[in-house]
Amino acid sequence: MTDGALARLRERIDALPPLREVVAEAFPARKSLGQHFLFDLNLTDKIARTARRPGASAEAPLEGETVVEVGPGPGGLTRSLLKAGAYVVAVEKDLRATEVLAPLVAAADGRLTLVTADALSADWTALAPAGASICANLPYNVGTPLIVDWLSGPWLPWWASATVMVQREVADRIVATPGGGDYGRLAVLTGARAHATSVFDVSPAAFVPPPKVWSSVVRIDPKPADDVPLKALERVTAAAFGQRRKMLRSSLKSLTQDPEGLLAAAGLEPTERAERIPVTDFIRLAKVWQEREGG
Repeated sequence: MTDGALARLRERIDALPPLREVVAEAFPARKSLGQHFLFDLNLTDKIARTARRPGASAEAPLEGETVVEVGPGPGGLTRSLLKAGAYVVAVEKDLRATEVLAPLVAAADGRLTLVTADALSADWTALAPAGASICANLPYNVGTPLIVDWLSGPWLPWWASATVMVQREVADRIVATPGGGDYGRLAVLTGARAHATSVFDVSPAAFVPPPKVWSSVVRIDPKPADDVPLKALERVTAAAFGQRRKMLRSSLKSLTQDPEGLLAAAGLEPTERAERIPVTDFIRLAKVWQEREGG
């Protein structure tokens, strides 16, 4: 897109009715869908910039990129993604979005595709080209299962990066390191598949309606292809963190009849606890369990 074309796109988007008017008239947030809308376009612009790839232009940080957005709602973040130069595939379960976002679809002139679907059952590879980015203010009630789904896909995943806003407690669990109370299955799965960074926090006051908790924007970048046995890793971490206060020789009894033999083969002390085991050790444990148990 030329500078002039992008400028005209921005002018058309800026001429749309303010988000507060859109929500007041036709799109009040629904608690059942975990909806909390952002009206601060400076903030949505900041989120869009966080999604840019290294070396991207500061003026058009998403120029030419395909970005998947989940739960666009009235379109606040969608506007920022488009103005940053992206082609946007917006997946929204709420049927009201078709009418409410129609003016934005028209203003985008072919750069916004609205898909009415449940993100939890969406076929992502059919919706977006390989190498697309994810950028979304995820509805609170689907954030964690969506992230787990995206992390559990085959190497390499269909997405190049994910910049998502989630509850701060979820963000803390994504980026947690061994030894802390937030460290668990989500941190291990994330660490095995990707590099994750919590970029900035967002106050409840930034949303309408305001949630009862703070939110955080997290950037997740997949690692290069590796031989991580994902299904085995999920089984091992489920057992280990299912009784996280117990020693591994006890918590892994639900996984194997010989937990001490399994741990010895993986080079781990049977008296250790899951919350102290690094990601690399969990991967090794999963590989050994898979070889011994045929998991």
